[in-house]
Amino acid sequence: MLHLEKVTGKNVWDLLKLEVSETQKTFVAPNEVSMIEAYTAITGNGHAFPFGIYDDDMPVGFLMIGFDVDDYWEDAPEIAKGNYNLWRLMIDKTCQGRGYGKEAVQLALDFIRTLPCGEAAFCWLSYEPENKAARRLYQSFGFEETGEMDGEEIIAVLKL
Repeated sequence: MLHLEKVTGKNVWDLLKLEVSETQKTFVAPNEVSMIEAYTAITGNGHAFPFGIYDDDMPVGFLMIGFDVDDYWEDAPEIAKGNYNLWRLMIDKTCQGRGYGKEAVQLALDFIRTLPCGEAAFCWLSYEPENKAARRLYQSFGFEETGEMDGEEIIAVLKL
């Protein structure tokens, strides 16, 4: 059964071994970069929730949820302030095509809807314009593009 596990000293090394396929490497940061970003967000008075995605006891992916902005995020999009975001999602190249991505998004939204950092109006995310698979996946959950960008990425939002 698919579930999320917090990144800990016990599972971090297994999660760092996971990677996307070569064709997806321009769409998602490596897990070590994500974990560094989580650490710096937390030490900058922000909120980050890094999780391993597991099928029973086998790690199949990584996702990270954020809330609001931290002290160092100077160019944050307006939607980031006071809202949750699905900051990162990756499924290991050996595990793709099995529906894990869709299940993982549902698990992320279930976690966000517990409002671990308090009330918010939206969950937002961003993706590269060329990433058609991500666009279809997120639209299937009701995420709508706003026309705004986070750097070079399209912003989409979901009302909570």
